[in-house]
Formats: sequence, C-alpha cells, structure tokens
Amino acid sequence: MASIDVQRQSVAVGRRRYAVLLAAAIVAAGLNYLVARGAIALGADAGFAPLTAPVFVPLTLVGTAAGYAGWTAVRRRSAAALKVVVPVVLVLSMIPDLLLLATKFIPGTSGTAVAGLMLMHVVVTAVAVPAYRLTA
Repeated sequence: MASIDVQRQSVAVGRRRYAVLLAAAIVAAGLNYLVARGAIALGADAGFAPLTAPVFVPLTLVGTAAGYAGWTAVRRRSAAALKVVVPVVLVLSMIPDLLLLATKFIPGTSGTAVAGLMLMHVVVTAVAVPAYRLTA
C-alpha cells in the first residue's frame, strides 16, 4: 500500500512540475510578444523574422525547457553554482544576437531589433528561474 502512495505522490509532483514549467513558458512567450511589439513600435522592422511569434514562441518554449535541464544538472552538483551559472549562461545566450547585429545575415536586422531579442533572453530568464525554484 505504501508503494502505491509513493507512486501517486511521485505522479502528482511530476504533474505539478510540468504545469509550473508550462505556465512559465506561456508567460514568457506572452511577455516576449510584448517585447517584440515594443521593438517594432520603436522602429524595428515588422518583417524581421525573429520578432514574429512563429519564430520566438517555439524558441521560448525550447529555451525554457533547455534552461530547466541545465538548472537541474547544475543543482544536482552544486546549488550554489547556480548564482554564477545563470548570469553567465544569460550573457552567453546573447552572443548569437550580437553576431547577428555584426553580420546582419537576417533581413531587417537593426540595433533595435537585436536589443528586442536580447531583452527576450532576459524575460525568459526572469520568468523561468523562479519557476525552476518552485519545482525543486
């Protein structure tokens, strides 16, 4: 009987974890939509693909999931390391945006558009990290 209770509790914890992570991803995607609209309002090209929902929404979902995988792996080794790893990974995640700004390999690239993309990374981190903490 105790084994069944442990199983049920484990399933409940797993469902809660996925619900929290899904909610975080949805909130981050919604906020990223606002960031994209703001960047466009400030002069970014509305046709700049990375600021369109079909591009940034899946990447927000993948980023949230990948961040959780990394968070879990680091936390298992040293929870204290997260205080260093999270900001370092956030900064490193912006390197492709800076390369985009330097090379302009996507039509419509501008400083405003890239600033919007970089802000999206901050948004995902700001929403996801508290969610990750809730799942611990």
